[in-house]
Amino acid sequence: MECIELKKMIFYARHGVMEQERIVGNKYRIDLKLFLDLSKAVESDKIEDTVNYADIFGTVKEEMAIPSYLLEHIAGRIIRKIKQKYPTIQKIKIRLAKLNPPIEGEIREAAVIITE
Repeated sequence: MECIELKKMIFYARHGVMEQERIVGNKYRIDLKLFLDLSKAVESDKIEDTVNYADIFGTVKEEMAIPSYLLEHIAGRIIRKIKQKYPTIQKIKIRLAKLNPPIEGEIREAAVIITE
């Protein structure tokens, strides 16, 4: 099965269990793999035979702007919204990471990976 990848999308958002996280905000990184049949687009060279990367990015940006407690919840919302807009997508894999989470100690990121 073919796939389209959108890697290293960076967003500033206000997510977290702690109130301070939702006030101050943080940077997040998202990697997406969209699995779908690309054979028609390979032949046609038409955007309507694939997915629009800019639209996918916009959808992710909209969902990232909605404050949430859990990375799992945000990732689930993003998956549902993309699948709703693009029913030809058969499977989505998302990796959503909070960069430099507020944890005592050195940690570069905390991430969830969901495949649906």
